[in-house]
Amino acid sequence: MIQRLALFFLVCFAFSTTFAQQAILSTASKQVATFTIKAPQLNTDKKIWIYLPKKYDSSKKKYPVIYMHDAQNLFDAKTSYVGEWNIDEKLDSLNAQVIIVGIEHGNEKRIDELTPFKNAKYSGGNADNYLRFIVETLKPEIDTKYRTKSDTENTGIIGSSLGGLVSYYAVLKYPEIFGKAGVFSPSFWFNRKEINELTQKNPPLKAKIYFLCGDYEGDADVIPDLNTIHNLITAKRDANLNLSKIRIVKGGQHNEKLWRDGFVKAYLWLF
Repeated sequence: MIQRLALFFLVCFAFSTTFAQQAILSTASKQVATFTIKAPQLNTDKKIWIYLPKKYDSSKKKYPVIYMHDAQNLFDAKTSYVGEWNIDEKLDSLNAQVIIVGIEHGNEKRIDELTPFKNAKYSGGNADNYLRFIVETLKPEIDTKYRTKSDTENTGIIGSSLGGLVSYYAVLKYPEIFGKAGVFSPSFWFNRKEINELTQKNPPLKAKIYFLCGDYEGDADVIPDLNTIHNLITAKRDANLNLSKIRIVKGGQHNEKLWRDGFVKAYLWLF
């Protein structure tokens, strides 16, 4: 129920910036920059946030890339909805050798962009075009402008809630592009039937997948849905390969704190 109420709340307010948010100072580190790119697949422009590792400018190394959704919540308290993930500070502290590409959500279009199929109550279902934007427009731009390891093994995608749903869908849809995924509190309930059927029909997944959720997210079906998907995946591939992991956090709720606190473990396991 909490997931559904949160979804309704986000639709009503469309992540609008409040006066209180305007008063907050930016917390993004100097490793973070932004740019805008045309997204013809979505008939709009997209603001992109990019994190470059320490000493990027003074090195000649190439780096893995993780694409992440809801960029407003990743790096900066000023733009976050109910708290940032502190991605830049966490990666700085690890001296992480990775590039993060954050894609801003489409406000009132967020549900459309992050859901693969229409839901009878909430509509949506435009994730194919959203992922086409990432694969056909954004990724080529990133690989051209920055020193990236552009192969499947070094390309990941991470998101939470509807972002978790679309991240999982991405490895189903583009297994040749995304070799790693962080699927946090995935809203599988939104497209449960279609996602389960697609998982069953697809060839065995080669992607490495880290599933995260809390045991107090509010919906009784969160953990069963996650377990169903995990079982469908592992039934098709060699369990000895250790390509998927489920982490269920005791007391964890469907919020930024769970995802912020869980990010580092997910990153270290995936990469």
